[in-house]
Amino acid sequence: MNAPHRNIGQDLPVIRQLDEIAVNQIAAGEVVERPASAVKELVENALDAGATRIELALKDGGKTLIRVTDDGHGMSAENLPLSLSRHATSKIDGSDLLNIHTFGFRGEALASLGAVGRLTLTSRAMGSDGAHTLSVSGGQIAPLKPAALSAGTVVELRDLFYATPARLKFLRTDRAEMQAITDVVKRLAMAEPYVGFTIRDLTGGDQGRVTFRADPETGDMFAAMGGRLRQILGTEFAQNALQIDAEREGITLTGFAALPTYSRGAATAQYLLVNGRPVRDKLLVGALRGAYSDFLSRDRHPVVALFLECDPQKVDVNVHPAKAEVRFRDPGLARGLIVSALKHALAQAGHRASTTVADATLGAFRPEPTGRIYQMDMPSQQALRSSYVAQAPGLSEAPAPFAPTSARVEEVVLDDGPQDTPLGAARAQVHENYIIAQTADGMVIVDQHAAHERLVYEKLKRQMAANGVATQALLIPEIVELSEGDAGLLLDHLPSLASFGLVIEPFGAGAVAVRETPAILGVINAEKMLRDILDEISDLGDSQTLADRIEAVLSRVACHGSIRSGRVMRGDEMNALLREMEATPHSGQCNHGRPTYVELKLADIERLFGRT
Repeated sequence: MNAPHRNIGQDLPVIRQLDEIAVNQIAAGEVVERPASAVKELVENALDAGATRIELALKDGGKTLIRVTDDGHGMSAENLPLSLSRHATSKIDGSDLLNIHTFGFRGEALASLGAVGRLTLTSRAMGSDGAHTLSVSGGQIAPLKPAALSAGTVVELRDLFYATPARLKFLRTDRAEMQAITDVVKRLAMAEPYVGFTIRDLTGGDQGRVTFRADPETGDMFAAMGGRLRQILGTEFAQNALQIDAEREGITLTGFAALPTYSRGAATAQYLLVNGRPVRDKLLVGALRGAYSDFLSRDRHPVVALFLECDPQKVDVNVHPAKAEVRFRDPGLARGLIVSALKHALAQAGHRASTTVADATLGAFRPEPTGRIYQMDMPSQQALRSSYVAQAPGLSEAPAPFAPTSARVEEVVLDDGPQDTPLGAARAQVHENYIIAQTADGMVIVDQHAAHERLVYEKLKRQMAANGVATQALLIPEIVELSEGDAGLLLDHLPSLASFGLVIEPFGAGAVAVRETPAILGVINAEKMLRDILDEISDLGDSQTLADRIEAVLSRVACHGSIRSGRVMRGDEMNALLREMEATPHSGQCNHGRPTYVELKLADIERLFGRT
């Protein structure tokens, strides 16, 4: 069907100046996507006002009520009406839009919220004689009135989107909106550990219930940051996180990154802040993926809380309506700092695996609670020393009467091995795949195949790093036709591609010639690989495709070259494997991020048997 014919020059549309209410409603569409967006703007205003305590009260997931109370410096009666005007702000003077030191700077939030909801501002400026209140509903501002307030500001937003009811249809359930609000507050609370935050849900009544609380922290910045993260992410994260503290060319990176075995099935626990501003930035997320690519499979995601600090002139925060993304003047510098700092921290962790691995194991062992604790005599030290000795067929002691006949336990000759080492001394091999070792205060179960696979993989990587990536020259260069823009993008990354064994050169307008490819990959589809690389560069500003593929091949080689499941190992072989694990970085997890060993403390084992 042909499109209807338009008569150019007839019935020309008239250009009109939109009224202030319509302008604010359009701005609200960019800034206020959902209740969580409104909360973000209001809490950021409170932080910029110097608040030390901020309390949120909500109803129906923020749809019917959002109230933010702070103890900041407040606003005077003269400034209250101005705060509801577009592009009116006390935070910048407009002379340098790259020198931003506050959360807000556009002066749109309150005007936008007042255009789509019922907004009331009550504030008392520090040192003033009294407070005043001002209301706006659907863009209509009511007269200023005196009010009772001891200090700070209270912003109350009711019936969000009542003036634009079509937007209400796009909101999710109250529970989902509440979760989104909590996530926003958590991210801001990470940025400001010395500020107290409280969220109260009033849906069930006037008193409501506190759903989130983070009390103000004290001490130096690192201690305060650690305490705040413990409050928000829990003690498990604190137990399994590595401290990050790095600097490069004026950019500092601090925070905490979790061990690979403490990962998630979705990227929901990645907290990234730039100059104190929570962001969700593709460049930074891509850097995280690059740092953990060697330790996690594609369906697992690291848990981190990272803080990047730099001169405001080096980063543009004004590239997204909701200020959720930033743009670095030197994106490669920021990405490289994240990747190198995290890889260094993970290497320093050595063979360490997350504590949750042991917790999960104990949970699998633990019987249903009976409500009864059995008081038993504590075993003697001699009994403890011999409790983990494997009893193989042929020993003088009688076998357990209900021992499964299919289980196979290999005897290990006891020689007072190094129990005081982290992974202890081998005591037995069970089912021809699992090494049982005794430590000074517990026991370790090692998956021999997964552990050795990691050791071989790390050895292969060291060899590749020392000797470079071997390349294979193509007898006939493969010509790949691309757009001029894509070809130029690839050619901008020639050095990094060559470092991984992919050598290309320009071949006329919009085409490249592939002359060498990584030998370890064998025969490849060069065009498909180049297009995959282009997709990553366009999306993340860099490409991990080649590195991922080469590492995947090394992983397969390591798998074939490692000790197989089902192989009987001698005691000296098992102990040698344990010592090598202790000396090798990343040996606590296999090439796919799964643990290579489980450690059980003696106290935990005794609890399983009701001894404590």
